[in-house]
Amino acid sequence: MTLSADVTAGWEMVIGLEIHCQLRTNTKLFSAASANFGDAPNQNTDVVCLGLPGALPVCNRRAIELATRASLGLACAVHPVSVFARKHYFYPDLPKGYQISQFDRPLATAGRVIIGTLPDGTPRAITITRVHVEEDAGKSVHDRYPGFTAIDLNRAGTPLIEIVSEPEIRSSAEAGAYVRAVKQILEYTDVSDANMEEGSLRVDVNISTRPRGSHTLGTRTEIKNLNTISGVERSIDIEFARQCAVLAAGGSVEQRTMLWDGVRNEVRPAREKEGSHDYRYFPEPDLPPLVLDPTWIDAQRAALPELPDAKRARFASLYGLTAVEIDALTATVALADRFEAMAAAGGDAKRAANWLLGTVLAAINARGIALEAHPVSVERLGALIRLEAEGAVSNTAAKQIFARLEEADDDPRAIAEREGLLQVSDDSALARWIDEVFAELPAETARFLAGEKKLQGVLVGAVMRKSGGSADPRKVNQLLGARVG
Repeated sequence: MTLSADVTAGWEMVIGLEIHCQLRTNTKLFSAASANFGDAPNQNTDVVCLGLPGALPVCNRRAIELATRASLGLACAVHPVSVFARKHYFYPDLPKGYQISQFDRPLATAGRVIIGTLPDGTPRAITITRVHVEEDAGKSVHDRYPGFTAIDLNRAGTPLIEIVSEPEIRSSAEAGAYVRAVKQILEYTDVSDANMEEGSLRVDVNISTRPRGSHTLGTRTEIKNLNTISGVERSIDIEFARQCAVLAAGGSVEQRTMLWDGVRNEVRPAREKEGSHDYRYFPEPDLPPLVLDPTWIDAQRAALPELPDAKRARFASLYGLTAVEIDALTATVALADRFEAMAAAGGDAKRAANWLLGTVLAAINARGIALEAHPVSVERLGALIRLEAEGAVSNTAAKQIFARLEEADDDPRAIAEREGLLQVSDDSALARWIDEVFAELPAETARFLAGEKKLQGVLVGAVMRKSGGSADPRKVNQLLGARVG
């Protein structure tokens, strides 16, 4: 079902998201089994992952440290005491028949993520209800052996945090913005690679529908295990339209778990939605309460890096860039760091931003490499930016030099001198090129000299071509203007 204004008119969607994030640890949450991604099926298991009788869990200190860092980055209150609980459900990829999670006493609560700005200039923020620590289940593989479901337990026991929002999201666009903001904070704090394609970040959508203006929550459905932001947005719109159609026809929405089919562009029922009572939570008897020293929590807070909102504010105050440029430059820590290094080396933040977001990223994308692997160093990029800023080379010539720098570790000025790319500003040389262009383009020249100003660009381009790109376009414009005046 596609989203239709007729179907959805008069209705409001209410959305809460649960984001499951795999923590960047070497081993699993309660055992020493490897948490490495991509190994052969069922290679990274042990007695704890397999739920063998008598196997006891031992909490991974590094996982708790990363979970605490993530909670603080999300502006949550981290509690000195939290409790692990058993969450019972029965799937083939959960050997124990229960998942060790947290229930009524989670690690952290009451966070806040800003997803934009309201028309009056105030931040649009989404409240985070809780962040809790839990182990992942294994993976059921349905498409490898026709007629059979295969089980891979490599993921079983991998440490996760679940980030639960309040039902404050009112559109698919806001949901997408929220996931992007949370993902960026998790990447900035270096708690996870947040790779959605590999399953390091998965999203469950809880969505209900109510008449616009109502304050009563409707019956919700849950769309499980979304691993793309576009999938989050599209599935929300389709499920909202379905619920609106059911309600408009006088029916009622059933509380169900739904699955998203991105190929067919549809949401379909999977099973009845469980409530907390179905999971039969009780405190994990094999683990004591998790007790964190408040001074240790404070130390984790002090060690946080500069977070995205703070970095964007600093870039706006220091560099005089547009909001679009700032958003692009702060998309990742690596990009922001490279920009600041280029700005310092080149002495021109605006040019550094233009080069990084334009030529450099285009070159990286063409090569299919990471930013850190690009062969042109920050120092040489800075020297190239200075050459252009000083007027020693044109932008066209600077891009030619950049291409040479990708091929060899050379000095930008040396390349410019060797290949005749230094910009010519000498009036006599420029005047000679202008005279030659006037002789070659007599009709355009006559119209220009008669006052047809729009032809000045044509003549400047011709001079630039004749000079092989070495003429100073600013001086050429000045000299052409003088010929008319």
